[in-house]
Amino acid sequence: MEELLEILEEIAPGVDYENCTTLVDDHILDSFGILSLVSEMEDAFDIEVSPAELVPENFNSAASLWKMICRLRGEE
Repeated sequence: MEELLEILEEIAPGVDYENCTTLVDDHILDSFGILSLVSEMEDAFDIEVSPAELVPENFNSAASLWKMICRLRGEE
């Protein structure tokens, strides 16, 4: 999770990622930010994020992102 928070901070600095649950809804992560995030996550966590995963529910918080990463890594 720490590595994910570092990636998020690089993409959009100054956000309280541990408590924010509206990253997409409040446009903190825009489409370019999401694409950058997906690319960084795929490299860092050795996962492949399919287009079906690109829904706001998966990207609205660090916790939901981490849950998706764990699921894609088969760690549920």
